[in-house]
This record gives sequence, C-alpha cells and structure tokens, in this order.
Amino acid sequence: MTLQTIKASISKFIKDEDGLTIVEYAVAGGLITVAVAAMFVTLGTEVNTKITALCTAVKGSAC
Repeated sequence: MTLQTIKASISKFIKDEDGLTIVEYAVAGGLITVAVAAMFVTLGTEVNTKITALCTAVKGSAC
C-alpha cells in the first residue's frame, strides 16, 4: 500500500456520512424508548390507582 492509497482511503472514510446517519437513528431510537418507558411508568401508576378505587367501590375490601 502506498502513502497515496492510504491518504485516499482516509479521505473517503471522512467524507462518508452513512455511519453518522446510523448513529443519529440510534440516538433518536434511544430517546423515544426512554420517553415511552417514562410514560408507561407514569400512566401505569395512575391506571393502577383508578382500577384499585373502582375495585374497592364495587367489592369493598375484597381487592
């Protein structure tokens, strides 16, 4: 391998933007996953409270 070939390979690698696109998708996917998990935790607590209140109102202390 000559110095010119190495230089051309490095230049081609730097100009390639495909890797950056994959990283951007990975970061976006991670942020969406965290947001969905946070919503499940928040809504899960509220839904559990409502179901428990409904069960208590219908069956009394059997819940």
